[in-house]
Amino acid sequence: QAQLVESGGGLVQPGGSLRLSCAASSAIWGIYRMGWYRQAPGKQRELVASITSGDSTNYADSVKGRFTISGAKNTVYLRMNSLQPDDTAVYYCNAQTGVRGYWGQGTQVTVSS
Repeated sequence: QAQLVESGGGLVQPGGSLRLSCAASSAIWGIYRMGWYRQAPGKQRELVASITSGDSTNYADSVKGRFTISGAKNTVYLRMNSLQPDDTAVYYCNAQTGVRGYWGQGTQVTVSS
């Protein structure tokens, strides 16, 4: 079954850290880019960070210097440091192939004291 499985969300205090993981099943072929998006209540889904099969990365301005994306074969990680309440959202993993994109089910990240 073609799917993305995410893990690592949770509740953290401001200034804390979390690491998200996403693994694509072996049924998904030809991934050339993986990334993380997030959607806060009442807001549109936005790109957080992405990484290509050639290890080229892209970050939203709001997370530069705090978040780091990395990946291995069909797996992507997002290390999030210095988390702030504005980072609270559901985080979604995305994988792009030449045919279509795939989405994970989402994992909640809540930053609150």
